[in-house]
Amino acid sequence: MAGDSVLQVRHLSKAFGSHSVLKDIDFSVNTGDVICIIGSSGSGKSTLLRCINFLEQPTKGEILFHGKNAETEWKRTLYHSKVGMVFQSFNLFSNHNVMENCVLGQMQVLKVKRPEAEKRAIQYLEKVGMAAYRNARPAQLSGGQKQRVAIARALCMEPEILLFDEPTSALDPEMVGEVLSVMQDLASGGMTMLIVTHEMSFARDVAGRVLFMDGGVILEDSKPSDLFTAPQMPRTQEFLKRVLSRQL
Repeated sequence: MAGDSVLQVRHLSKAFGSHSVLKDIDFSVNTGDVICIIGSSGSGKSTLLRCINFLEQPTKGEILFHGKNAETEWKRTLYHSKVGMVFQSFNLFSNHNVMENCVLGQMQVLKVKRPEAEKRAIQYLEKVGMAAYRNARPAQLSGGQKQRVAIARALCMEPEILLFDEPTSALDPEMVGEVLSVMQDLASGGMTMLIVTHEMSFARDVAGRVLFMDGGVILEDSKPSDLFTAPQMPRTQEFLKRVLSRQL
């Protein structure tokens, strides 16, 4: 069950030069929310996540985390540990094995001692079914395995929110299911998640809310049952008609 508001995006805009990518984005995330963000390529979905995590600097607006301005009132490393990110391209450290990928952030950012960091790493690697690969290097893993390690690494920081930027789009089709299954388990366990995805059936079945973005704005923000069966905006109807014929 969703709880108090943990993250608020207020009047957020982002421009690259004269090109406006996000236009006055406004929404809140409550504790326990699973929100999927859908829309065509170029609609601003990934840029929105990158602004929330300050991988891109917003042009206007503010992001509040527990009511405090995330940019000015939170130490950046602490904010990044509490608002974790899982990337499309995994972003694992290729020169470190799976275990080291999971303990380095804990030790460097959270100042966790190695024995505790390794214990936590094993706990989360087991959760995603990757504990047996603790000594493997990323190059020895499949794409689905890399993404599951990336999720475990993010969980090791014990974040309050996890941001997923198209976590399955770089995977071969047969590996998509294993990653979505892990994400579904996290959602069932109450993890607060904001997910940019092209997987419509996942959004329909797992999300509590779906945001449809187009042209840098949120056109619809509603329950999956409403958005997928009775979308309000012509642009949403057009998008769903096109993608659902291929996916659902």
